[in-house]
Amino acid sequence: MKARTATRAGFQPPLGISLNKRYKFRKMARNEHPNVTNSNLIGIGLYTPAEASRLVGVPVAKIGRWLRGYQVGEQRYDSLWNPQVDLGDGRLYLGFRDLMEVRVANAFIDRGLSPQKVRRAIEIARNIIGEERPLSTAKFRTDGRSVFLQLIKEDGSDEMVDLFRSQHVFREIIEPSLKNIDFADGIPSRWWPNGKQARIVVDPQRAFGQPIEADSSVPAAILAAAAKAEGSAETAARVWSVPVGAIRRAIDFQKGFDQRLAA
Repeated sequence: MKARTATRAGFQPPLGISLNKRYKFRKMARNEHPNVTNSNLIGIGLYTPAEASRLVGVPVAKIGRWLRGYQVGEQRYDSLWNPQVDLGDGRLYLGFRDLMEVRVANAFIDRGLSPQKVRRAIEIARNIIGEERPLSTAKFRTDGRSVFLQLIKEDGSDEMVDLFRSQHVFREIIEPSLKNIDFADGIPSRWWPNGKQARIVVDPQRAFGQPIEADSSVPAAILAAAAKAEGSAETAARVWSVPVGAIRRAIDFQKGFDQRLAA
């Protein structure tokens, strides 16, 4: 993607807070991804492998292998798919759709499929479903078993026959990885990592897809940091002109987030 001067519309602070707090919001937002100035990333999302790992619970090394490919001896294994984002700096970044695909791919690999078989399944699914990143689509949820039945014909694996012989088993694998996702025209549009009741949402249209507190639209990391800086959730809520509940929800989310980082 070619960089160009643009407003950081993906990091717009909520209305009703002071100019000073709006400045602090934008400054903290810039620190998340200091190299990003491209408005084309709005609606795509932007995550480093470490950020993606903390969100979806898949190790950084696996994400790197799946999206960059890897070599074992003389054998080269291609990436499962090409990432949405290329900032031209040689580093790996994920978009929101990549994040959702990683969750589904991981579900199948955890059940014993090799990454190579998942890669072939993606190729078949692209033809059947017509999407570059088909695993996390609503259509894959309903039609995905036919992808693996075709793969079984190619592969002849007894293990795969056992795994996909019934729609029930297929749904048992895929449903948890598509849980708490909002779809628009069959494509993932928002993800509620801890469920809607927790009010933390990952939305590529806002804050470059960083987790935000849904009612205030402020990134959870910023609200949690504000509570720490101000000494209490109540004081942070007054400073940021948001409900105390929004601060507490952000704190709870960040605790889980940080625990996954430490694990």
